[in-house]
Amino acid sequence: MMQKKESTLCYTEYSSINELSQEQKMLAEKAYEALKTSYSPYSHFAVGAALLLKNGEIILGSNQENGAYPSGLCAERVALFYAGATFPNVPVKAIAIAANHNGTPTDNPVAPCGGCRQVMIETRTIGKEPITLIMVGKKRVVVVDDVSHMLPFSFTNMDEFLKK
Repeated sequence: MMQKKESTLCYTEYSSINELSQEQKMLAEKAYEALKTSYSPYSHFAVGAALLLKNGEIILGSNQENGAYPSGLCAERVALFYAGATFPNVPVKAIAIAANHNGTPTDNPVAPCGGCRQVMIETRTIGKEPITLIMVGKKRVVVVDDVSHMLPFSFTNMDEFLKK
C-alpha cells in the first residue's frame, strides 16, 4: 500500500551572530578563526568549522584542497575526524561553519555537503545526543537544532540493517 510521507526542516534564522547565545556566538567566531588555516589555492573558497564537545573542548578544522582532486577534505570532516581520534568517547554538542571567497566572508551561510552531513549524523549516533548546527554568513545565520534533520535519508549502520 502506497503511503505519502512528508519531511520538514525546522530552523532558526538570525541576521547576525550577535543575536546568538553567548556559546553559539563564541563558536561562530571560532569558525571564522579556523578560516585562517584553510588550504584552498584552487577554489579560493575557504571553509572553517568549530566543534564544541560536551567536555568543553573546542576543535577547529578547515578545508584542505589538493591538486589531485578530490583528495582534499572539507572543514567539517577535518574537525569531526580529529575530535573522534582525540576524544573518542566525548559527544559533539555543536558545530559552526563559516566561509569566505577570495578572503571575503560570505553574506549567506554555507551548508555542509552530503558527505559531511552523513559524517555528522554518524557522529551524532555514536554520541547519542543531538548536535546543533550553526551555519554562519555576514548577513544571515541559520541554526538547526539537530544535524539529523539535514539528511532525512542518511546511510545507517549496515549490520543493523542486515539483521531485519
